[in-house]
Amino acid sequence: MWFKNLQLYRLPTGWDMSIEKLEEQLAKKPFNPCGSQDMESRGWLSPLGNEVLVHAVGGQWLIALGFEHRLLPSSVVKQEADERAAEMADQQGFKLGRKQMKDLREQVAQELMPRAFTRRRRLHAWIDPVGGWLAVDAPSQARAEDVIEELRHCLDSFPLTLVRTERSPVSAMADWLAGNEAPAGFSIDQDCELRSVTEDKAAVRYVRHPLEGDEIKGHLEAGKLPTRLALTFDDRVSFVLTDKLEIKRIDFLDVVRDQIDGQAEDEEALFNAEFALMTGELGQLLPAVVEALGGELKQEATTEVHSAVTKSAAGDPPF
Repeated sequence: MWFKNLQLYRLPTGWDMSIEKLEEQLAKKPFNPCGSQDMESRGWLSPLGNEVLVHAVGGQWLIALGFEHRLLPSSVVKQEADERAAEMADQQGFKLGRKQMKDLREQVAQELMPRAFTRRRRLHAWIDPVGGWLAVDAPSQARAEDVIEELRHCLDSFPLTLVRTERSPVSAMADWLAGNEAPAGFSIDQDCELRSVTEDKAAVRYVRHPLEGDEIKGHLEAGKLPTRLALTFDDRVSFVLTDKLEIKRIDFLDVVRDQIDGQAEDEEALFNAEFALMTGELGQLLPAVVEALGGELKQEATTEVHSAVTKSAAGDPPF
């Protein structure tokens, strides 16, 4: 149980949801496979594969949203419909009209759907009720919104906020690269991406490449700004920080993983040990990242996160 990415949200101050209440609310929408005419199904799964929907270890909670999607490409439906339309045209002596073709495609889709293969996936979310964090293990904010949306459907009130900091990640990362000096507790690794703010959106990426020297500074002086930067925290956790304050490509180093080698007696014990260790490390990493960005931006009132905030990230390219 090791997260690869973190899409970060803040729980409301004084959030008093109990684990029993959350379990009860999620049980309103358990995961069920697609019906014969369903293109997609989603619902809550047990992270451990038992009947418990909210898995707790050391005061940290884990939930999982399951998805099942039918694989029925529109090209397959069109091909089958075109073949039937050609046969009907030969029998009738004239081609089908636009509305007839539309109805035929819908009929073909309904007939093929029950026989279409399905693909399943799941997204995990970590809830830290003490630290006030909710983090979804998703590669983009748009994907994480699937989890947040389902939580809103199940909970009576869930006013989450995105994490905002006094300094933008772009500004901070530019300063770190220009001065070739990471904030306290961090070190700069060898991956980064810089993008131009001009209309041409020119970009340059460095992978396993030293980031000190005049080359990087030249890109910064030319107007390119960092959108992704690889960092390591406390020689224990490596990750990529993005301009949207996402934590990506998380890698818990051997000094962390070796702490549980040979200590877990079975799969459940290993799962719990990894989750406890992961949340312990992330519980120190996240406040350090926020502090490196000048601290959290104080807001006069809590603003609920809406779907529109995250849909714009749907096309984010992988790093």
